[in-house]
Amino acid sequence: MRFPSYGAAGVLSLCLLSSSALANSGGMTGYSGKTSQTCTMCHSGGTAPTVEISGPTSLEAGATGQYTLIIRGPGQKGGFNVAVDNTAASLEAGEGSKKVSGELTHSAPKSASAGEVRFPFTLVAPQSAGTVKIFGAGNSVNGDNNITLDGVATTTASVTITGGAGNGDNDDEGGCSSTGGSPVMLLSLIAGGMTLLRRRRN
Repeated sequence: MRFPSYGAAGVLSLCLLSSSALANSGGMTGYSGKTSQTCTMCHSGGTAPTVEISGPTSLEAGATGQYTLIIRGPGQKGGFNVAVDNTAASLEAGEGSKKVSGELTHSAPKSASAGEVRFPFTLVAPQSAGTVKIFGAGNSVNGDNNITLDGVATTTASVTITGGAGNGDNDDEGGCSSTGGSPVMLLSLIAGGMTLLRRRRN
């Protein structure tokens, strides 16, 4: 008779647990949808909310953009997880959230207002042109500290990064510095020619 491994049994027991073990009020990372893992691995049974990331769709290289993850659902409270696919970009936590291992999550479940839960955050763009994809998961919970009857949804947003170091200013500076020597040499040649003419006349 074959028995399941202890590892599989441990995972199964964790998924069967309710209350504080998996209803993590302090937030968790790694469940934004960037990988195959989302909050649905633990929270389920409730009505799925709609999740949206609002903010600029383009940023200058090195600029900072203001964004908000919005959860709309029937839950009394909400939590979230946000991550990006570009290691040169940086996320910064806003009100009600914290940064853990480069990702953002709630520091505590936030109460809904008019059917919405909002988590503001900022994105610092890379120093070079390209794109940054933002992954976001929102959890709409009933507030009973259990993992059942909670709804989860994910979303993404793409940000185009324009400009960047070496895209114009450096070229202009190089052009100015390289042509800046030409007038000096021209003046030197003119001065030398005038001196030669004077000597011949004398």
